[in-house]
Amino acid sequence: MHHTLVPSDRVEHVCVFGRDGTKLGSIERLMLDKVSGTVAYAIIKTGGVLSTHHHYPVRWAALRFDPVRQAFEAEVTLEDLRAGPSEFDGDEFDWGDRSQLYTHPNYWAV
Repeated sequence: MHHTLVPSDRVEHVCVFGRDGTKLGSIERLMLDKVSGTVAYAIIKTGGVLSTHHHYPVRWAALRFDPVRQAFEAEVTLEDLRAGPSEFDGDEFDWGDRSQLYTHPNYWAV
């Protein structure tokens, strides 16, 4: 039987492509709302093997799964991601603090 549920560990590390078809990165982790029990947003990890990795939040509702590619697609580009909040590898960033507003609609909303 085909269904739409998937364990979170199978979502992590899945590729994410932008609206222009370029690979943005992969899903590093999911941020869950403890009260509602829903996925609030995904943290997208960008960067190559030898480069510094950046981590960007994208609203879960802004991602669509493409079964042909076995990857997620988002209506953003790498430039869109760079315009918002990010974390370098090893930085201390409070991913649960959504108090700061960002202009891009695919970031979290308070």
